[in-house]
Amino acid sequence: MKRAIIMVIDSMGTGAMPDCREFNDTPECNTLKNVCEFNNGLNVPNMEKMGLGNIQDYKGIKKVENPTAQYGTMEEKSKGKDTTTGHWEMAGLVSSKPFATFPEGFPDELIEKFIKETNCGGILANKPASGTAVIAELNEEHHKTKFPIVYTSADSVFQIAVDTDLIPLETLYKWCETARRILDEDDWNVSRVIARPYKIIDGKPARISKDRRDYSMVPSHTVLNDIKDAGAKVIGIGKIEDIFSKSGITHAIHTGSNKEGLELTLRAVKNELDLDKIAYKDINITNNAELIFTNLVDTDMLYGHRNDAAGYGKAIEEIDTYVDDIINNMADDDLLIITADHGCDPTVEGTDHTREYVPILVFNKKQKGGNLGLIKGFDFIADTVKNWLKI
Repeated sequence: MKRAIIMVIDSMGTGAMPDCREFNDTPECNTLKNVCEFNNGLNVPNMEKMGLGNIQDYKGIKKVENPTAQYGTMEEKSKGKDTTTGHWEMAGLVSSKPFATFPEGFPDELIEKFIKETNCGGILANKPASGTAVIAELNEEHHKTKFPIVYTSADSVFQIAVDTDLIPLETLYKWCETARRILDEDDWNVSRVIARPYKIIDGKPARISKDRRDYSMVPSHTVLNDIKDAGAKVIGIGKIEDIFSKSGITHAIHTGSNKEGLELTLRAVKNELDLDKIAYKDINITNNAELIFTNLVDTDMLYGHRNDAAGYGKAIEEIDTYVDDIINNMADDDLLIITADHGCDPTVEGTDHTREYVPILVFNKKQKGGNLGLIKGFDFIADTVKNWLKI
């Protein structure tokens, strides 16, 4: 039984790409390096052993003479710096046309259609904003009007926030599904609709990560479809199911934190997941091959966007504590890939994603470590997985 495991440390970029200014980013952005500097070094002995410190000079992450993994840097081909673009390219789909963004807020015709078809009565905000800030700003008005808070960012996202003690979670999800349908029908080219549920906890609005859902455009075709069509399993952990709009997935489970995602990934590697409980209907498994695909979002959502470099560093350290257990429970025919999808440097000005190279570590127990150098395209991962699984 051949397996591939992909772990995406969301937004852990490693240096500005040459075209970063086209994406309104500074050449000084380098998420991993700057987080290391801010924290006076990181304690990541397991990824250090794999060769993470050999990629660049990172404070506190040593270079090793005999890395256990192949290590390198990947340069994105697609025109973007967001979750969908990065993950799709990892799965073999390069996006030559950038998704639409709305720096002035969404056009009236789109908002009017959304209000009419959801019957929500009206909306608040309609501007680019930090989610935590805009919810805090408009929470009181949201409670008076019961209107959803609709906002965007520098990314191609249509975000809808509600207090789920006021508006039921099921209603929020329906509103998101309606928004996704409108955006697709009218060809607005928006990457994701994101449900942003929150509650009032200790007198303050707090987002509920476990109930967040992403409603992505449906990708045309990826390596996930190839694996599924071959009768093999594709297990999505975290928001993978949402990023690919269920396309090419056979089993999926959402997570409320990195810790939960890491625990589930470890259980998947140990063959301890109850796959029957998380299986899609009408799948036909005839092949022993398997892809475990995990997104670890806390680095991005909780720390990158909130300019919390200390929290970001602790999140990377937490991920590292699981790497050894995952490796120890891998079989000889298992391949582990650890990478990222873009940057979100918490030490530079702004709260948006950053256009960065990403690190990559590729490990198999029988394979020698070494330097992969600079790889052109995240689709290197799709090719590697396809070859490994012999799909």
